[in-house]
Amino acid sequence: MNKVELLAPAGDLQKLKFAILYGADACYIGGQIFGMREKAKNFSLEDMKVGVEFAHERGKKVYITLNIIPHNDDLIHLEAYLKDIKEIGFDAVIVSDPGTLMYIKEYAPEIEVHLSTQANNTNFMSAKFWHNQGISRVILARELSFAEIKDITEKTPDTLELEAFVHGAMCISYSGRCLLSNYMTDRDANRGSCAHACRWKYKLVEEKRPDEQYPVVETEDGTFFFNSKDLCMIEFIPELIESGLSSLKIEGRMKSVYYVANIVRVYREAIDLYYKDPDKFKYNPDWLTEIQKASHRKFTTGFYHQKPTSDDQLYTTSSYDRYYNFTGIVLDYDEVSGYATIEQRNKLSVGDEIEIMQPGYQGFIQSVSELIDHNNKSVETVPHAQQVFKMKMEQPVKAYDIIRMRKDEIDE
Repeated sequence: MNKVELLAPAGDLQKLKFAILYGADACYIGGQIFGMREKAKNFSLEDMKVGVEFAHERGKKVYITLNIIPHNDDLIHLEAYLKDIKEIGFDAVIVSDPGTLMYIKEYAPEIEVHLSTQANNTNFMSAKFWHNQGISRVILARELSFAEIKDITEKTPDTLELEAFVHGAMCISYSGRCLLSNYMTDRDANRGSCAHACRWKYKLVEEKRPDEQYPVVETEDGTFFFNSKDLCMIEFIPELIESGLSSLKIEGRMKSVYYVANIVRVYREAIDLYYKDPDKFKYNPDWLTEIQKASHRKFTTGFYHQKPTSDDQLYTTSSYDRYYNFTGIVLDYDEVSGYATIEQRNKLSVGDEIEIMQPGYQGFIQSVSELIDHNNKSVETVPHAQQVFKMKMEQPVKAYDIIRMRKDEIDE
């Protein structure tokens, strides 16, 4: 049985490292041009080299996005950019535009090419067409059910891989091809500059009563009728694998290091448990609890079971549920003294109860008994972002372990 790939987002070099260490088989990244997440930190050419080397040393892969829908002036820079990136050793590039594919065939024909979800591939004939053009993997449109995915698998060549999103933010528009951002803010969502206008608050205005606003649903605060819940398929690992998918993709290149590491570790645990004994696999409700410890909206299964209904939208808010604070990252650990060097991400004080999250779905809980600042003085709190301090640990830790702290009870 070929094991399904777990594909993680990496908005910058640090996130790539955490994604790989916490269990991703591959990462997808964006450069500083031609990617669909312009506001992510993204990768310089030097960071690309470091990231690809880091991944390859650990037997993992890295894909780079070239998936904007380009205009003429975008193509001016593409030839030079391809020459820059083809020497780095990416395992594939992700494209949505036939013109971009033609450039790759001409200037970097040795690079493997994946078709972006932006190309809205929803049927087996379209998948076969793109495979005939040299595409080795099609990233399917989000608007497909399990039955449709399985049908595409059965009616396309074995040499074509299929990838699908299984977790993260959902776009209100068909396969992400949105014009709302362009119209309202002059920021082109299809060239990486989406303003996320679908998350804004809206009210209804009648043409002859321009000064009167009416809520679309019963709330005085307006409505978020474009606003989708987040996709979460952790409960359906067997169905995902048995549908014939080659790669399960997590959305979130603009998410935090903690988010990426936490979501990856949970899906890694579930996938590995399935392959250990598929016939005896059993869903663990604790996986969803763990996922909820990262910032998220309410969850939906998208189109996998049925077309989304009003239950898959969020009408009252566009904010996230945040039950845990990302508190710090372990930089180093002294086995003799038992002290860890930590970089702070949120305020931490003596007496706080914290969770240490580790790769391999490991971790433990302890109380903070002592904090030592950079002057080697004992302090009661570390309040400053990215402040480096030391803390006594009750169990051994290592670099890249993550510290988090509960702020609210999880709303079931």
